[in-house]
Amino acid sequence: MLKIENLTYTYPNGTTALENINTEIQKTHIFAIMGSSGSGKTTMLNCIGKFLKPDTGSILINGKNIYNIEERVLREKIGIVFQQLYLFPHLTVLENIILAPMKVLKQDREKAKKEAVKTLEKLGINELKNSYPSQISGGQAQRVAIARALILKPSYLLLDEPTSALDVNTTGEFGKWLVNLKEETTFVIVTHDVPFASEIATSGVLMANGKIECAGNIKDILKTLNIKT
Repeated sequence: MLKIENLTYTYPNGTTALENINTEIQKTHIFAIMGSSGSGKTTMLNCIGKFLKPDTGSILINGKNIYNIEERVLREKIGIVFQQLYLFPHLTVLENIILAPMKVLKQDREKAKKEAVKTLEKLGINELKNSYPSQISGGQAQRVAIARALILKPSYLLLDEPTSALDVNTTGEFGKWLVNLKEETTFVIVTHDVPFASEIATSGVLMANGKIECAGNIKDILKTLNIKT
């Protein structure tokens, strides 16, 4: 379980981005962090990913504070796919994916390649392995970035606005693909796309002004917004 307790984060200019955040993220769920721009949802994701250090509070994974976990070990427990994806344009899909196991897990190149092909086949995108990022669509690039993160077999995978560059049809297909993968990892998704969250998430939080407005079952949250699912 991932547990957030009394989390507060203040920007260098003195603005409070997160104020006394408390929530739990159960495994095998798709958890949505929803809210409008400036609500604090991406800041919360960056704290969970240990890219920002909160002023107060703690983030626990299986009862252990993430700041007491060795960096290499933490990256095997919590992965992240940023909104920009950061695929290396000069490397093929396969070459992009083998970097993490080689650098983080210290696997040799051949073993990393075998694991990468196995991951691509499992995710149904093996046909992309020899393509370069410029040769694939936005939706395919999202899948590749997720495959690159999943190869480390993290317990939790954080996704920052994964549908921001996708059209409506691609968003629907991508959502179904994520639902099929929830046995592989627990997805924690930051999104302002409420219809997308309603289709794929099981639980989550709605944020506003750095606070959690409501939390729990996704359908119950959406009822507070008068949105039918």
